[in-house]
Amino acid sequence: MSVGEETRTEQVEQKSLGTAAARNLATTAKSAPQMQEISSRWLLRMLPWTQVQGGTYRVNRRLSYTVGDGRVTFVKTGSEVRVIPAELAEIPVLRGYEDQEVLGELAARCVQREFAPGEILASFGSRNDQVFLLAHGRAEQITDGAYDDEAVTDILADGAYFGEACLTDPDAIWEQTVRAETTCTVLLLPRDAVQQVAERSDSLRGQLDRPTVPGQRTNQHGEKEIDLSAGHVGEPEIPGTYVDYEASPREYELSVAQTVLRIHTRVADLYNQPMNQTEQQLRLTVEALKERQEHELVNNREFGLLSNCDYGQRLQPHDGAPSPDDMDELLSRRRGSKLFLAHPKAIAAFGRECNKRGLVPESIDVDGNRIPTWRGVPIFPCNKIPVSDARTTSIICMRTGEKEQGVIGLHQAGIPEEIEPSLSARFMGISEQAIASYLVTAYYSAAILVPDALGVLENVQVSRWR
Repeated sequence: MSVGEETRTEQVEQKSLGTAAARNLATTAKSAPQMQEISSRWLLRMLPWTQVQGGTYRVNRRLSYTVGDGRVTFVKTGSEVRVIPAELAEIPVLRGYEDQEVLGELAARCVQREFAPGEILASFGSRNDQVFLLAHGRAEQITDGAYDDEAVTDILADGAYFGEACLTDPDAIWEQTVRAETTCTVLLLPRDAVQQVAERSDSLRGQLDRPTVPGQRTNQHGEKEIDLSAGHVGEPEIPGTYVDYEASPREYELSVAQTVLRIHTRVADLYNQPMNQTEQQLRLTVEALKERQEHELVNNREFGLLSNCDYGQRLQPHDGAPSPDDMDELLSRRRGSKLFLAHPKAIAAFGRECNKRGLVPESIDVDGNRIPTWRGVPIFPCNKIPVSDARTTSIICMRTGEKEQGVIGLHQAGIPEEIEPSLSARFMGISEQAIASYLVTAYYSAAILVPDALGVLENVQVSRWR
């Protein structure tokens, strides 16, 4: 036998019990099933939940004469952009106008133009003879500041319009300068074209001639004015008044997320130690259901926060990235803001902007977690807020609670076979294949009690690093 063969023989010889065999007699320590999808779900945790009997919540408000969403929608075919004719009724002077044939003719008379960054769309003091419909891009409204400098009064983005005063005032002039901040695609609706159509359409001519709000006195929020008297002396006649309500208030019906959990009875019977298979299956299913619930509260078109934010409460960042100035502007639009919600990438982008200015936002402890704040308002991460392919996202700011006329969550606790408030797991029986089924259901919705309870900073860039 050679030296090499002797060495191999010594390596093969075993002098004690090996670990592989020993494990057959040992109890293995194991974790509960893990799940990467679970997130912090701060929205579900911080939103105050209101009990909804009957599955419907009605939001009663003062009568308001404000109509429309304030934005115009376009259709893009290749490089050609067209305005949807019915969307022209978003322009205040055309609100309530329903002649689709006339609106279609007005849409056909719009002229498409492209403006380069820095190019002037409208100059202060010049004659206003056309309406601008901003299909894509960002523009800023500029006026003279108090100290011989420029003051940016507003940021305009996709769907905005301006210059509508020319439709009712032939002598209208531009009261502000509008400058393209990015490449802008604009549809121009000339006043002359509108007048030519009005000459052939009695309904359009009557629409343009009537006052925008005939005989209606409103406050700055569009609500019917309450007549009051203050500062008087003697015995003047005190005005009488009443508070009118919306005749058709909005109603929120509880939405639902459901799934059928299936478990083979053999698994449930034989493999329940040390962990109950049914409980673990149900636990992970509930976690996924809650993730979907938060996603719907943010993104659902019927009741989601992003879709239902009032267009007057939507802001555009002044320089793309979310700066402290933008966050201040978002806060200034409402009283008693309770929280921000932002995608983690947006929070990181805001942190970079603070670093550039040498600012260090404070943080607070919330349930054992260190949460950054701005002006004392916590900024909670929410990965359900989408980030677009262009690396833009949104930041939500809200006031919460019924007493504060804020944003509230809606649910109905006390449903049959409830395992958590408004969440149930109902046994559906066992099939002929010996599979037990459980219907797992969550009922929920959200309501914005008044428009200024919720604000959104849109088109926030999260990929700028300098």
